[in-house]
Amino acid sequence: MNREEAFQRIQFLREELDKHNQLYYVLNQPQISDYEYDILMNELIGLESEYSEYFDIHSPSQRVGSDLNQEFKQVEHRYPMLSLGNTYSEEELRDFDFRIRKSLGEDFEYVCELKYDGAAISLLYENGELSRAVTRGDGEKGDDVTSNVRTIRSIPLRLKTREHPDVFEIRGEIILPREGFLRMNREREERGELLFANPRNAASGTLKLQNSSLVAKRPLDCMFYSLHGKKLPYNNHYDNLKAASAWGFKVSEHIRKIGNIHSVITYIEEIGKSRHELPFEIDGIVIKVNDYSFQEKLGFTAKSPRWAISYKYKAEQAATKLLSVDFQVGRTGAVTPVANLQPVLLAGTRVKRASLHNADQISLLDLRIGDTVFVEKGGEIIPKITGVDLSFRSDGSKPFEYITHCPDCGSLLRRDEGEARHYCPNEYVCRTQMKGKIEHFVSRKAMDINMAEATVDLFFSTGLVRDPGDLYSLKKEDLVGLERFAERSAENLIQSIRESLKRPYSRVLFALGIRYIGETVARKLAMAFTSIDDIISSDPETLMEVDEIGERIALSLSEYFSRKESLQLIEKLRQAGLNFRQDSSHQSINQGKLSGLNIVISGVFTRFSREALKETIEKNGGKILSAVSGNTDLLIAGENMGPAKLGKAKSLNVRIISEEELLALLE
Repeated sequence: MNREEAFQRIQFLREELDKHNQLYYVLNQPQISDYEYDILMNELIGLESEYSEYFDIHSPSQRVGSDLNQEFKQVEHRYPMLSLGNTYSEEELRDFDFRIRKSLGEDFEYVCELKYDGAAISLLYENGELSRAVTRGDGEKGDDVTSNVRTIRSIPLRLKTREHPDVFEIRGEIILPREGFLRMNREREERGELLFANPRNAASGTLKLQNSSLVAKRPLDCMFYSLHGKKLPYNNHYDNLKAASAWGFKVSEHIRKIGNIHSVITYIEEIGKSRHELPFEIDGIVIKVNDYSFQEKLGFTAKSPRWAISYKYKAEQAATKLLSVDFQVGRTGAVTPVANLQPVLLAGTRVKRASLHNADQISLLDLRIGDTVFVEKGGEIIPKITGVDLSFRSDGSKPFEYITHCPDCGSLLRRDEGEARHYCPNEYVCRTQMKGKIEHFVSRKAMDINMAEATVDLFFSTGLVRDPGDLYSLKKEDLVGLERFAERSAENLIQSIRESLKRPYSRVLFALGIRYIGETVARKLAMAFTSIDDIISSDPETLMEVDEIGERIALSLSEYFSRKESLQLIEKLRQAGLNFRQDSSHQSINQGKLSGLNIVISGVFTRFSREALKETIEKNGGKILSAVSGNTDLLIAGENMGPAKLGKAKSLNVRIISEEELLALLE
């Protein structure tokens, strides 16, 4: 076979395998056996290996994945991935319909579609080829998981038709069908491994595996539910989804266009009766206004579209026996009781554990070991106990006694007045808290060090890192040779740690993980006290003079800074070069060019991340608001901002400026 013949054969095999992938994974109409498919695939892999100049990232052979570990990069969404408002009630659905009809004042259609229980994904296609795949993340940014998504055979790598836009995004849900989930758990049980809790967790966890060849071995699927772009073929949701189906995307046959809320409720009831017969998990129905112009007119709230709502089916309930109670310690020392149950099948998955929340909840339910309890699985990952069947309670049962000492370090637990939970105060000895504080310190909204939870576990268990200060003493030679660390990955982590030295004072305060100190409070403290030494030397009364800092937060700060271990950690971090005071470029709230202005930001920005933009505004004296109101002085508008905010700002005569105009104003 010469090179031209090899090229022609490679092209033929790619087209054949793409066709059979579509028939099997999307249309459910297989035409050849698995054996015949494997013969074609093995021939293609052999030819591509021999004639490497014909490599193509979109070849079906690339779906087998790579055994090289990867690091996920954060990517900003072009169009924010907003969450939906939820309801469990028919009455609230009718209220939703009433609000829309009142706002629009004319007839419209709904589209009803299944609410899949998996991991949301956004795919970017450029010139008909898959360019990037990004997880939902926080709605504004997500992880680039393109290598893993390429292994999912129901996702087209290259579109066959030319009727699609040159550039568009399509959103969907990565799911693990029931059959594949049960098969995976059977195999794990045979190997003596922990079982997956449910298909959603298994799908989400698989998507974040660092080895794409492992992802390729798991039977992930993807169902698509929305298109985004500037040149979509139709001006409505339903027709665009039908078009996407024709392009090769897997769109559910259960999608319906419906004219009124009564028919919507009938559809919900019909699907509710048969949902457990579906090959995958759903937890509700999504209802959307079909026409894009109506969607634009209805707009958005700060968190969700006004033109869509999610109806969630009521949680199923099962009865089983309470065997024992474990206690888990969080990074701030909060203790959470978790029930161990006799395994029971609930909503298609086997349940062995359930949340008990706190001592008051246990007391309210009057739980006792050996009780027959009712377990409910709503939207939570861990189901909850909702009641006790007293008819099965034995005469000799005794009330449950809540623990008095930390299950990790043995310290006497505390429960402050007004608090629901007990907590362990010994944060510098309790191993769970120590590790949790490191995980919080490296998190994206804190110091943003590119370190996974598994890496923190590794460093902590080997003794390399016992507190956040130890991170800054790490050297490349300390890491090379450890599990998952080669030269390149070690260099990348050390560089990420160095980069964290640039984080501003407010982020460092937040990263310390002080009880009750969130992002907003940390920024307030940084604006009120120009250095951490000023906070350390302040009494609770002085701290309480700062906006949004009440007695509970002030006492927590005073207690934290009264401990010698806290002061030693701060000194270690100070010596490493972290920012514990405002830099010289920071202007006080009274001196900044945005002093006294209430500012809303909306949309996607090219010069700033949203976090950096917020910090810049606050450095210059501005105050960030979440929504446009009569108190808003300035709206900073990025690309693809919500039309509702823009419309409201115009109606209230709020000044609207671009990112470039803001920079000019600050200069």
